[in-house]
Amino acid sequence: MKKARSLSRGTRKKMPAHEEEMEPLEVQEGDSVAVREIHRLISSYHSFGDEDVATFRKNLLSWYDQCKRDLPWRKLASEEADLNKRGYAVWVSEIMLQQTQVSTVIAYYNNWMKKWPTLQDLSRASLEEVNELWAGLGYYSRGKRLHEGAQKVVSEYKGQMPHTAVDLQKLLPGVGRYTAGAIASIAYGQVTGVVDGNVIRVLCRARSIGADSGSPTVTDGLWHLANSLVDPHRPGDFNQAIMELGAMVCTPKVPLCAECPIKSLCRAYRQVEKEQATAFQRLMGKPTPKLNQSADIEECVANGQKCSLCLPPLDSWDSSLGVMNFPRKSAKKQSRVEQTLTCVLERKRESGEPEYLIVQRPTSGLLAGMWEFPSSLLETDLLLRKQEQALCKHLSTLSGITTSSTDLQRVGEVVHIFSHIHQTYLVYSLYVEKAQSALVKQEGPQLQPSRWVTMAEFHKSAVSTAMKKVLKMYENKNSAKMDTGKGNKRKRSPKAEAKSSPQLDRQLTLNKFFKPAP
Repeated sequence: MKKARSLSRGTRKKMPAHEEEMEPLEVQEGDSVAVREIHRLISSYHSFGDEDVATFRKNLLSWYDQCKRDLPWRKLASEEADLNKRGYAVWVSEIMLQQTQVSTVIAYYNNWMKKWPTLQDLSRASLEEVNELWAGLGYYSRGKRLHEGAQKVVSEYKGQMPHTAVDLQKLLPGVGRYTAGAIASIAYGQVTGVVDGNVIRVLCRARSIGADSGSPTVTDGLWHLANSLVDPHRPGDFNQAIMELGAMVCTPKVPLCAECPIKSLCRAYRQVEKEQATAFQRLMGKPTPKLNQSADIEECVANGQKCSLCLPPLDSWDSSLGVMNFPRKSAKKQSRVEQTLTCVLERKRESGEPEYLIVQRPTSGLLAGMWEFPSSLLETDLLLRKQEQALCKHLSTLSGITTSSTDLQRVGEVVHIFSHIHQTYLVYSLYVEKAQSALVKQEGPQLQPSRWVTMAEFHKSAVSTAMKKVLKMYENKNSAKMDTGKGNKRKRSPKAEAKSSPQLDRQLTLNKFFKPAP
């Protein structure tokens, strides 16, 4: 079973440069007999009674009505009369928001909806157009699967999107349990909960769920809680409200507990209040009972067994963290380390404007269909000379240009962190004459499509952030060379020459020597 997404909608990037590829993970559909047994064993300590559910819904929705952010997809979801257009609008927003900051998504979303306002419009677009508009947003397979999904809906379902969470997850590529629940509840009013990173944080703190929030047991318990809480009259608003609460108030760091509409129901906040009350009593010099931080855990017993959501026990509570003790996560998996040889090939147009060779990546795998400078993955560590020879061989295979390692200019290294790969690009450059570059093959058997582009055309192409970094380094290197060349011809100022004058240095030394003692 896959893990639920763990990044906050309000702070999603994650990764400033943690981009491209590796799918955001979502929980799979359906509960097994074993999972239902887990639900039976979950103590009431981690659940909400009927009164608490009513209070939770009322307080949360009242807060949301007053404090919700004005976001373009919310306006479309609430005002669009056509259910199909509404579902599409929500679908696009949910895919874009996966592990990406809201502030970043807004401009991309508006541009996308302006260019492809309906499923039919998107289905007629090319993957190249989709990649160009998605460039810079990261996790590029999201755009590809959204495109594939639109084509599938148009070709197989007569342009009509499924309306239930089960059908959405089953029939649309790239749509998991969370995305399906969000579309079904927000666009179509289905009473179903959602669990994303924000919801995980809110529920783990509210019910003191201390076990690893990414484990299958906790994930299923959280879905059980989310489904029990969702308001049957306003399911879409409720789901947006609880995610908004996690993004704006119950944040990963520096949570605003005083502003939280459900703090009276939060067990983690209650623990903080107990500690504050005890500290105040001590400050006043009054006797205080010993604070047993695991006392409440005694309530959490299900059929004589310890609840699976309580591990590790609350006696590992860190008072300095407060409510940030929850949720608890497993150690992050170590990123794979890779090195790639990359070469910026430049030539001049007849007008004198520089242009660069870019090639298209395969249609599957990392950065599928994106464009990049000629690159070759290093399978093993090689000595510098071997690296350069390998790059020359790759360039010859790709373009037909014969070159040697002595022709290559070392530019530097660009480090780019993908969600699962620590990638280092070993960057070289090569200037080629127009006649020589005319030999470049555009495509053929076992060759990647390629083309020459100006800098403006490069930035309009579907290129990754990593390649933009490579070009930026190359530009800076060239600028530095030009500045150095100009600097050698400049006369030094009299002031600068005086500073370095040996006579002045001696005079300063003598003045210091004869300076009277204080």
